Order: sequence, then structure tokens, then C-alpha cells
Amino acid sequence: MKTLIKNVKIVNEGKIFEGDILIENDLISRIDSGITEEADQIIDGSGKYLLPGVIDDQVHFRDPGLTHKGDIESESRAAIAGGVTSFIDQPNTVPNAVTQELLADKYELASQKAYANYGFMMGGTNDNLEEVLKTNPRNVPGIKLFLGSSTGNMLVDNPETLENIFSSTKMLIAVHCEDEATIKANTQKYMDEYGEDIPVKFHHLIRSEEACYKSSSKAIELAEKTGARLHVFHLSTAKEMELFRNDIPLKDKKITAEVCVHHLTFTNEDYETKGSLIKWNPAVKTQKDKDALWEALLDGRIDVVATDHAPHTAEEKQNVYTKCPSGAPLVQHSLLVMLENYRNGKISLEKIVEKMSHNPAILFRIEKRGFVKEGYKADLVLADLDTDWTVAKDNILYKCGWSPLEGMNLHSKVTHTFVNGHLAYDNGKINEQKFGERLLFEVQE
Repeated sequence: MKTLIKNVKIVNEGKIFEGDILIENDLISRIDSGITEEADQIIDGSGKYLLPGVIDDQVHFRDPGLTHKGDIESESRAAIAGGVTSFIDQPNTVPNAVTQELLADKYELASQKAYANYGFMMGGTNDNLEEVLKTNPRNVPGIKLFLGSSTGNMLVDNPETLENIFSSTKMLIAVHCEDEATIKANTQKYMDEYGEDIPVKFHHLIRSEEACYKSSSKAIELAEKTGARLHVFHLSTAKEMELFRNDIPLKDKKITAEVCVHHLTFTNEDYETKGSLIKWNPAVKTQKDKDALWEALLDGRIDVVATDHAPHTAEEKQNVYTKCPSGAPLVQHSLLVMLENYRNGKISLEKIVEKMSHNPAILFRIEKRGFVKEGYKADLVLADLDTDWTVAKDNILYKCGWSPLEGMNLHSKVTHTFVNGHLAYDNGKINEQKFGERLLFEVQE
């Protein structure tokens, strides 16, 4: 099967250039101008931009056990519609993916259900070190540790266990950092005043800057002591930015950082209009925090932009504060929101591609993905950067049926998404064949 994409602006490795791309089977076989080779399908990309598919390093697709909120099938469909061609799913499902057998079960599900390429993190707990150490670094992206409790009961708070995990594995350790004791004390303070129905506007004061910094600084200290590879998920505060560096290339960094689209988009002032729809852990914080995250993203202290895509039903999100789950769906809209920031002059297209495609591939050492290169897997996205539309119920593909972005006007659209050389999404139509493959990772001794 050959596909030829003609006359497209290719965004890759810090450059934008016009050219053609020939795809043969699942690989990019040639990048050049004026390719005239015969092909089974020819797509005219005039006026459009071609990007490497987005690799979202942090999603919760809810399979197994929480599939009333979303599942691998529904959420990976939404992903390809938004230009996300690969995802890394987290272990706090039901049951938690904390044994090799349970992890294998998730991979088996994905092999039948995934429209996009997939990897699943192995979950660490206070007492599963033996299972963690059996994880195969060739086909599992890393170990996930919750250093603050979030959705699912996976809190790792035993210092000895943490040190054992950090010092025993060469695999990447990804962490959710919020200090549990601080959060508990803050929650109690507000419950004493308001009972269960705490106004959501206090969420960022409960899951506070102090809670985040205390936890992430401790994790980094432990990584430095043990030499572990540490990736800190969903950073949310200005203060934490001092913990990261930008003076060495990403491939040489042992400690890396991620920011999520929502922390670049919303502030605590949005609780007034959005309420619990923007209740995330860690919390959306102040304008000062948001500005600092943008600055660190652009200067290289933050390496990756992801979503922490975490669907809940609309009913669940209407519960009182203490019973309202944190998280929201974003994977269909993350690239488009970042393209909106490009239009507004906040970030370049080259930088978006670096943070959403190249860097996740480098950081997780994903084999042959994340770049527009000959010999690489043809995970590609064609985007029209000049088309107006509004996020609304009738164009949301998440199983939960809502988005915190509803009502937002966007000016870019994904027109085509290729997964492993197959046209998986074409101008609003999803190819119901599933082309997702298991991600593989280069193992460095």
C-alpha cells in the first residue's frame, strides 16, 4: 500500500519546509519535493501543515473496570480525531495494574480495542517491588508512582519502599507529586468551615503550591541520591520550576518535566464559570503559576506537553466537592488548543511539535516514532490552521460526552490522521479498522 501526500508544509525538528511524503505500508519511505511515484492514494496537502502524530504520555482510558466513563476504544477514537497517534495509559484502573498479569491483561485489551498506538505504565505500590522489577523495559514505558493520592488507591508513602524502587530499576519512573499530609490538613480546615460542600474555588488552596513543591522536591532529591530516571507529571506551580534545568539536551537529562494543557489554559479564576469541570489533581492554580509554566515550557525546563486525559461522567462531576472526582477529558482537543496558542503568538509550530511529538519519543526512548523521518513509522497528522469551529456536545467523541472546553472557539482542525501508514481519520470520518500497535522502547544498558 502506497500513499503520497503532496505539497504540504512539513513541521519537523525545528524546521518548516514544503514537500511531499511517500508512505509505503507502515513506514515513511521518502520525503522530497516533486515526488511523482505512483501511489494507491494521493492526498493534496496544499495549504495544510503536516506534523508527526502527537504522543500523549499521560492518559487514563479507564479500561478495565471503569468503562462507564470511557474505554480504550472510545477514547483512542477521540485521540486520533485530535491528532494523537500514540498514548501511554496509567495504572490506576480497576483493578490497578500492579502485577505483570494485570498489566498483560491491559495490553491484551488494547490489542483488540486501540485505534492509536499504546503503552501502559506498570504501577508501583507500598508492597509490590518484586512485581515492579519483573517489568520488561523493551515493551513497557515505565513505572508510575502516586506520591499523593488521586483517583484509585495507589498512594506510595513508605520512604523505604520509595528508595528501594528508585535504586532498583533503570526504567523511567513517572510520578504524581502532591504531599498527602498537607492535602489532608488543608481539606480538614475547609471541611470544618463548609462541611462536604466546599466551594471548588478553594481547590487550589487545598491541593496547594506547598503540597506540590514538598512532594516534587522530595522525589527529585531521591532521584539525585539514587541516580534514578525521574519524570514528573503535570506540574502546576511557579515554585516547582526552580527544580528543573535546561542547560543539557533532553536525551542526557535524568530528571524531566511535563505540563498538561489544562494548566496552560485555565487559572483558579475560571472556577467561577467552569466549577468542578476543571477540578484536576494537581489543581489549576493562579495566573502567576500559569505564566511561569509557559516560561519554563518555552525555555526548556519543561520537556513535554500532555493531557492527563481523565474522563468522568457528567453526573459524577456534579457531586459535592469531597465526592466529586478530579479529572477531565482532553485528548481530542490538546493539539488544537496548542495550535490556538500558536495563532495567538504564544508558541511556535516547531515548539509544539517538539513538546508533543519529538520529546515524548526521546524521553521514553520510543522506537521509530515522534518524527517525520524516512524509515520511521508513518504516524502523521494533517492540520488546517484556518478553519473556525466551536467545541460543542455534537462534536465531542469522548464516551462521557462533555468537555471543559465546550463553547471554546477554535481556528484549526485535524483533517487527516495516519496511524502506522493507514488513514485512520479523514475529515471527520473514522476508519473503523483499528491500526494501533504496541509501542516499543529502546533499552540502553
